[in-house]
Amino acid sequence: MTRSSLLQALIAEGIGTALLLAVIVGSGIMAWQLAGGNGAIALLANAIATGGALVALIHMFAPLSGAHFNPAVTLALAATGYFSWSWVPAYLAVQAVAAVAGVLLAHGMFDQTLVQVSATVRTGPGQWLSEAVATLVLVTIILRALRSDTARVLPYMVPLAVMAGYWYTASTGFANPAVTLARCLTDSFAGIRPLDVPGFVLAQTAGLIAGLALDRGLKLTKKF
Repeated sequence: MTRSSLLQALIAEGIGTALLLAVIVGSGIMAWQLAGGNGAIALLANAIATGGALVALIHMFAPLSGAHFNPAVTLALAATGYFSWSWVPAYLAVQAVAAVAGVLLAHGMFDQTLVQVSATVRTGPGQWLSEAVATLVLVTIILRALRSDTARVLPYMVPLAVMAGYWYTASTGFANPAVTLARCLTDSFAGIRPLDVPGFVLAQTAGLIAGLALDRGLKLTKKF
């Protein structure tokens, strides 16, 4: 792989990640403003907007970067041979920086202070377990699809899994270390208190490891 192809992939990955965060945070701000304090309606709107954007972003950027937008996905693909380890550090760095840029973009669109500190508490065993499970589900869906003839529908499977995660987990299913880090910089509906970020990232890491173990176990299972 050439330097030019890596640069092209990093640009695509950065733009896609930034736009994803702009949608997550921006739709959260809009939803909360319009829902009049109704958290259920705001969460539903936030989930639909995120899922819809993911479909478009994956279709747009997958041919260029693979459309990971998530360090957990990048690491899972590298660990299973679907992605080069030599590209991993650059991808992780771009995802983190672009995620923060996406939050700033959302704040700018809504005329808010660009850099904020979230006060939203997201901590405790239930939330950590939720993040581990959401990450496990996401990683497993992607890896199993790549090992079967369902890879062509991944642009829909991933967004649907993310949308479901908003509702079946106590944490609203971040399942993404870069997203988690960036969302501590928005004191909006989508925010997470900086103090709670390490717990989420550790739980997501545990979910990633569990997902890789499950994928290996399923790969070794005989077909009948």
